[in-house]
Amino acid sequence: MAAGRYQVRPPLPFVPGQEISGRIAAIGPGSSRRIGERVATKVLWGGFAAFALAKEDTLIAIPDSMSFGAAATLPVVWPTAWIALFDRARLAAGETVLVHAAAGGVGLAAVQLARATGAKVIAGVGDQDKAALAQAAGAEHVVLTRNEGWQSQVTALTDGRGPQVIFDAVGGEIADASLKVLARNGRFLIVGFASGQIPKLAANRLLLKNASALGVYWSHELDGPLVVRSVSEVLALWSAGKVRIEASHVYPLDSLKAALADLEGRRTTGKCVLDVKEET
Repeated sequence: MAAGRYQVRPPLPFVPGQEISGRIAAIGPGSSRRIGERVATKVLWGGFAAFALAKEDTLIAIPDSMSFGAAATLPVVWPTAWIALFDRARLAAGETVLVHAAAGGVGLAAVQLARATGAKVIAGVGDQDKAALAQAAGAEHVVLTRNEGWQSQVTALTDGRGPQVIFDAVGGEIADASLKVLARNGRFLIVGFASGQIPKLAANRLLLKNASALGVYWSHELDGPLVVRSVSEVLALWSAGKVRIEASHVYPLDSLKAALADLEGRRTTGKCVLDVKEET
């Protein structure tokens, strides 16, 4: 979005940033919220600032034991991973899911949610450091997708059947290659295109495997009850100690340019947070 290459293009100049957490500073007429309440939410843009405007029906009440830094990672990737796995793919205990970019924000969320539900996870990552992070999150196996032969590894790890679900937030060549190892009756989740390339999936492979390609997109306006349910389920798992919601790295607000450069340079893992001021 900041580079002007996203489907949403705010008028320039604009303040980027979509996921925020903090205390309510002011409320509109008739609001059921209270000033000082600890909340997290998603905004269209304008999040990288000391103050932001948010719609009341998008607010998430933060548990007292959750830090603002952790809460800022909650509004997008966790509902996205939950909706993808359990609403779109109907992932079941005992099935195998291949999660690409498994050391990224939405990837780590998907790994943890799948494991918490009793599924087996194969993590696709770019290097050994990210492999260790994915394994710490619960992945049983890791494949380095920058290396040739990773598809054969996935096939071998699934006894020749392939994973029932593939969670793809990368797109590009990864998507095309992944479709070849998807199990019969499998579900291919199109979560995003972090590679910058929108894949053209081979429909004949879906046909021959009796498989499905499923887009994953949600909004508060169209899917309000589903989003509320997904957040509730995620917070229940967090309260039970089955998933970790946390920031992988915290930058001060005046280091925003460095944070964006690290993100674009693929030097980050998990979810990174900008700290406007210390929590009080």
